[in-house]
Amino acid sequence: MSLVHSVLNLSRQSVIRAILGACSVRAYRGDIPDDEMKDIFQILLPPWEERTNEPLDTKRARLLYESRKRGMLENCIILSFFAKKYLNKMTENQLSLYDKLINQPSNDWDIYYWITETKPTPPEFDNEVMTLLKEFTKNRNMEHRIGQPALDYLFEKKN
Repeated sequence: MSLVHSVLNLSRQSVIRAILGACSVRAYRGDIPDDEMKDIFQILLPPWEERTNEPLDTKRARLLYESRKRGMLENCIILSFFAKKYLNKMTENQLSLYDKLINQPSNDWDIYYWITETKPTPPEFDNEVMTLLKEFTKNRNMEHRIGQPALDYLFEKKN
């Protein structure tokens, strides 16, 4: 009887570990307080460094690419439309602020939560570009943003 009692007192995660042993299982764990997350590893990213002496055209092209190729679709869509509208109008300082914003945080969800104002923006990212991006994200003109914009606009003649 004591064996049955001790099994009933084990958490679901402990039972799964006992049954599966060393098998590697990826599944939603939820908020389990006794989960030490030993099976999770982080890939360390090199620290972000601002690129000095980068020509502005090169910087704009790189930021356009990086705005479109994100870790999550929601940011791909928001940032690619934002880049289409504002990158060519930004000053050198604004481009640096935007570069830091989209490249320094290691988690795309952080950026998403900040621009949708779900979580407060940390002071180091709370600047004029973030304010512009938050306003853009509100989509007050109700534009259709269901996919990334085509790149045709890059080849249009500038007046």
